[in-house]
Amino acid sequence: MVFPNDADISRQLIDLRLEHRDLDAAIVRLQADIEADELAVKRMKKRKLQLKDMIARLESALIPDEPA
Repeated sequence: MVFPNDADISRQLIDLRLEHRDLDAAIVRLQADIEADELAVKRMKKRKLQLKDMIARLESALIPDEPA
């Protein structure tokens, strides 16, 4: 089993943060539109929460384990 190194995790974090930021901007634009598709907004918000969870897990993976 191959474990990702810190550089791989950092790269993935950058990508996820960019996608999260882009989704946030898209959600704001859609919500400003009176005729916005509410289902699309809900799906985007759900994806944004998934990204937030993935980011938190990866950030946690970068924290070194402390000896007991």
